[in-house]
Amino acid sequence: MCGIVGYIGSKEAQDIMLEGLGKLEYRGYDSAGLAVYNGETIGVRKSKGRLAELEEKLQVRFLPGSLGIGHTRWATHGKPSDENAHPHVDEQGLFAVVHNGIIENYIELKEELIAKGYQFTSETDTEVVAKLLADIWDGDLVSTVRKVVQRLNGAYALGVISEYEPDKLVAVRLASPLVVGIGENENFIASDIPAILKYTRDVYILEDGELAVLTATDVELMRLDGTPIERNVMKVHWDIETAEKGGFDHFMLKEIYEQPKAIQDTLAGRIKEDKVDLSNEISLSKEDVQQIERIHFVACGTAYHAGLVGKYVFEKLTRIPVEVDVASEYRYREPIINERTLFIAVSQSGETADTLAALREAKQRGAKVLAITNVVGSSVAREADDVIITWAGPEIAVASTKAYTSQLIAIYLLGIYFAQQLEAKNVGELKEVVAQLQKLSEKAELLLQPEQVSIVANFAREIAKHQNLFFIGRGLDYAVALEGSLKLKEISYIHSEAYAAGELKHGTLALIEENIPVLAIATQKALYEKTVSNIQEVKARGAYVLGVTITGDTELNKSVDEVIHIPKTLDLLAPVLTVIPLQLFAYYACVERGYDVDKPRNLAKSVTVE
Repeated sequence: MCGIVGYIGSKEAQDIMLEGLGKLEYRGYDSAGLAVYNGETIGVRKSKGRLAELEEKLQVRFLPGSLGIGHTRWATHGKPSDENAHPHVDEQGLFAVVHNGIIENYIELKEELIAKGYQFTSETDTEVVAKLLADIWDGDLVSTVRKVVQRLNGAYALGVISEYEPDKLVAVRLASPLVVGIGENENFIASDIPAILKYTRDVYILEDGELAVLTATDVELMRLDGTPIERNVMKVHWDIETAEKGGFDHFMLKEIYEQPKAIQDTLAGRIKEDKVDLSNEISLSKEDVQQIERIHFVACGTAYHAGLVGKYVFEKLTRIPVEVDVASEYRYREPIINERTLFIAVSQSGETADTLAALREAKQRGAKVLAITNVVGSSVAREADDVIITWAGPEIAVASTKAYTSQLIAIYLLGIYFAQQLEAKNVGELKEVVAQLQKLSEKAELLLQPEQVSIVANFAREIAKHQNLFFIGRGLDYAVALEGSLKLKEISYIHSEAYAAGELKHGTLALIEENIPVLAIATQKALYEKTVSNIQEVKARGAYVLGVTITGDTELNKSVDEVIHIPKTLDLLAPVLTVIPLQLFAYYACVERGYDVDKPRNLAKSVTVE
């Protein structure tokens, strides 16, 4: 998830694009860059770090010109650096490209271009696009761009300029957002509306498989096959602050709704022919995997809850024993670690101090270390032996949502990959898990439909009046209950506890009283009857119960007051879907109580002290 801005008109492109990138810095802030045509050549300035670093460079060396493209980056391929920052150009500097998304087949394209003599200066997937433009150039910019995108697999939004046709700016969208702004004798592209809202409120929203050709006075839309498109201009009525949130009231809600895309992006390029392929990302060989005797998941907060799901996933798929530890406790219990231990650190930011300290301890004791993180080039990513990046994009709200679901997807991918290496599961069974994994994005969309959300919102508004609440579940449902409870505590300040439902009789039932809310999760077939029995125990003592179960289940209605259904999937994969209504539940309870959703009291996004 990165930010794109492009301008063509009569004003200085640099100033307009810098202002636009400032509005998009929430989409990426590890590097930034501009490419501007000055009447003779394309000048490029790029800088690692925040946008301010680029602005300092431009104060020294201004980029004159009225045609340009700009980018603020959230790294996916290659660490944050000047070389990896966008825009990327071909060897002669005749084409410049900015890109959001993932080019899944970039390695084979890169190898093909290297064989032809092209040299690469970055670690990115984007640079192949610039080189392909030069390689395929047929004398017409639009035709060449169309030919290039036919060679690309994946999801992308592209902005392209060329010295050959300096009166054009070409933009393409496939599964990555892009808008076209229409001005008076000037036109714009951007990955989000806030970047151009100061200059125009008239926009086209590009759909998948569409291309836009911008000149200073005109915008032409077409399909990738060249078929012209007629579309009405959309008038934007949002203010700038609302626009930055994409029309949502809060970043947290926006990020909840971004989860289907985050799931899709984390899967992208990692499944080939019904199998998970991580061979380009991790160095662990088949023999290395076979020698692993135990796995330690270590993390904090929400990432710790992802690790709890990981325990179920890995033990079921690989039969390797798994321990899950809170990072702040890990070092102090003198964990049993040797060279046959795999330590898996899970951290959204990659800078969590306790997780980083635990990682160093494990590494010092000889463990193999693998990181699951959302930030390329972070401390955890740099110090681990191998890294799986979750492509959730920047998460602004303190309460984590899309980062958690992306961590789950990464854990499933890794678990399946290990199972394939170990041949620990029936091939047909693994293929079914892979097939169902690829359907989760679409099923997550169903949970975000208005009728589904309204059920959760109505329940949350009622519960917001209470000071105490319990979550219960068994197996994987218990792991998700812990995350649901944390979300509610974090932002609504309602005292909430999650319990393994089978533990109720061992003390917790003493806390159940008339009308106390209980959120009960029952998605696991093997544990369903026992969970229902536990639900009946709290109902018998006067609890008001909201149940979460699988679509098609009509039995739970007999034991609870209200029900939320999640789409059918494998029991193993249910946590990805189950957590979404729990996130919405916390969100609407917070809104009802009138608290700051995105910045809850006493909490920070990245905890960099012990």
